[in-house]
Amino acid sequence: MKKHIALFSLVTAALIALPAAVRAEDTAAPATTETTPAKKKNADVTPYHGKVMAVDATASTITVGEDKLTVTTETKISKDGAKSKLADILVGDKVSGSYKKGADGKLNAVSIHDGKKAGNGTKKKKAAKE
Repeated sequence: MKKHIALFSLVTAALIALPAAVRAEDTAAPATTETTPAKKKNADVTPYHGKVMAVDATASTITVGEDKLTVTTETKISKDGAKSKLADILVGDKVSGSYKKGADGKLNAVSIHDGKKAGNGTKKKKAAKE
């Protein structure tokens, strides 16, 4: 009788432990077989920043440092955090943004940010006062 109780206890313990072992295998298996591709940053977009040396509204170009950027209809222009246009950018302004090199070799501006972003520095000033 003691053998039957020991055998019954052993079988019961195995049945209780089996689902936990199966669950552990299920959670580990998808991680090794399933890979998520990393998000690819825009490799063809190049950032820039510098001082505006020239603005040509008729040719829709802006020269930042030695780079002559072409402003297209898709170019996003902002000044001090608000939507803006090419005519608002002045020689001497500090700008930043990004551009793509076109098939024709021109540097097509993706974005132009002139001045500070809206609300820039307000959190730091509040933290310094407290």
